[in-house]
Amino acid sequence: MAEPFVDDGDDEPEAGVPAGQSLTVVLPEGSADRLDKALARAVPEGAALSRTRLARMIAEGAVEIAGAPVRDAKAKVEPGAEVTLHLAPPEALETLPEDIPLTVAYEDADLIVIDKPVGMVVHPAPGSPSGTLVNALLHHCGDSLSGIGGARRPGIVHRIDKDTTGLLVVAKTDRAHHGLAAQFAEHSVTRRYLAVGHGLPDAADPRLRGVKGVSFEAGGIIRIATLLARHKSDRQRQAVVWHDGRHAVTRVRVLEAFADQAALVECWLETGRTHQIRVHMAHAGHGLLGDATYGGARRLSAKALGEAAATAGMGFAREALHAATLGFDHPVTGERLEFASDLPADMAGLIACLRAGASGG
Repeated sequence: MAEPFVDDGDDEPEAGVPAGQSLTVVLPEGSADRLDKALARAVPEGAALSRTRLARMIAEGAVEIAGAPVRDAKAKVEPGAEVTLHLAPPEALETLPEDIPLTVAYEDADLIVIDKPVGMVVHPAPGSPSGTLVNALLHHCGDSLSGIGGARRPGIVHRIDKDTTGLLVVAKTDRAHHGLAAQFAEHSVTRRYLAVGHGLPDAADPRLRGVKGVSFEAGGIIRIATLLARHKSDRQRQAVVWHDGRHAVTRVRVLEAFADQAALVECWLETGRTHQIRVHMAHAGHGLLGDATYGGARRLSAKALGEAAATAGMGFAREALHAATLGFDHPVTGERLEFASDLPADMAGLIACLRAGASGG
């Protein structure tokens, strides 16, 4: 059975697969008729198979249909076809323990909850081979961390983006890993984020009511439901699509408005996809302050907020997003655990500045 893995940066569990084993996918209705494009849509996101790697696997004969290798990436395929991918063992990354300070919210023999700072990548990758949370955990926990198949990353069941701060849980044992991954798959884990977005999301706004995928629920809650997929021209980005994507639902509630120029919002995930909150907020027209990837070129009005607040908002150095609460059942004891993280100093300072500007202070 494949190991589950969550690609979280705002996020939900996807079915990962240990390298050195096989993965079988069924091509969905309406999938592209070229093998490489169809597979790019069909493989689980958590399997971490890029289009480039899929093309290489096809050329190497590691992709089979009906038991026969298919070496032509442009080969025509039909919806409903079963395709088997044979994953080679991964190149071993030398992941070394590093004495990096950690803020630990909770720890026992089976798991650890970390309050991640801004700028920390969760696990090593070719562009970030060291200085990651995994490097820090290897030093902090020693050999007690579990591994995920051939992926060489210990106990990671979800993650948040490098410049997003806040809470995440890491398994230290295999039994905890399986139990936590199952809860992410069942959507029983509670995760709420605090964010500062441009403008004021308002159910009375006719523009917002006209945005496809946006609806409204009792209690002033805005529901954003779309499909998400990798951007066609920039593979590092996600994009809202209406065909051949992954179902994604975000709920948003306004906590505080700043002169209609910005708003502190609470966001929570029904699903969890890469960059989900950031993409959905941008889709709704309320991209996050400081988000260079999705925030757009929208500016804050110095006339409405004052020069200091407008400058602080436009100069915020990262996406204004914080994983503020985390709740789950302990995978071994069954006890419900709930954690909360205070806003980091940079976001707290930003909100204070916006509040002062909105009140004329």
